[in-house]
Amino acid sequence: MENLNTILVALDLTAMDMDLIKYASFLAEKLKLEKVYFVHNIKKYEISDLFQEQLKEMNIEQVISDELDEKVTEHFTADVPFQVLISEDPYTESLMNYIVHKYGIDLVMLGNKYKYKGTGVVSDKLLRLLKCDILSIPENVNAKLDKIWTGTDFSKESVKAFELSKRLSNKIGAQVTAVHIYNVPVQFTPYLDKEEMVPKIEKHTRDKFNKFLKKNGIQEVEPKIIRGREASVAERIALEAEKAGTDLLVVGDVGGNVFSSLLVGSVTDELFDRSLRIPLWVAK
Repeated sequence: MENLNTILVALDLTAMDMDLIKYASFLAEKLKLEKVYFVHNIKKYEISDLFQEQLKEMNIEQVISDELDEKVTEHFTADVPFQVLISEDPYTESLMNYIVHKYGIDLVMLGNKYKYKGTGVVSDKLLRLLKCDILSIPENVNAKLDKIWTGTDFSKESVKAFELSKRLSNKIGAQVTAVHIYNVPVQFTPYLDKEEMVPKIEKHTRDKFNKFLKKNGIQEVEPKIIRGREASVAERIALEAEKAGTDLLVVGDVGGNVFSSLLVGSVTDELFDRSLRIPLWVAK
């Protein structure tokens, strides 16, 4: 994604909608977006047979459309055009993918609801299906972007996360921190003193970090190296980012480092499945 002009916000008529609408308004104002689309998919097949008779005389699409129009108008305060789209499709993922292609969407915003049992299946599928960036927003999100953490495994694929962070920083003035999580290879620990290995691994990692930044022309970022210890890479970066008061965590969708790859199905996938307290932006 070279330019961020249009975003799609997925709504589902829950309390989470208000957080998404307000954050979309914040982004639209700060990033000078061209248009925002708010989308809701009505799944009539999920409506109990007990209510089919009651709904027979009701235009459910119009009722929901009116409700969402009112909600968006109230909470979307940015001076940016928006449109509310209502559809009825048995497959939400296919619908979203269709809209992304039809309207040239650059970013899809979803609510992070993984603390609720049974949610997140659609989000997981969208992470793999959509070709545009995806932004996962937690409940009660703080709409600010002063501190951005960008995860890297030193692969060329992770460079796109820095390109995105730089664009966001240029528009908003956020401070960008480049973060790498390393682990001591466990296969060597029975034969070597683990604590003696740590300084050598840290030095090697820092040298590699500096070469990576220089090679890819990544400037004005603060490099941060964190030891993974017993936690997974995803768990560690999430905990450290939240502890540091980070406003946004940016990762690439594919990585290539064997020690801490940011790869769909690996770290990025695990981060996407966590109940994060900060927004997660996956750069495609």
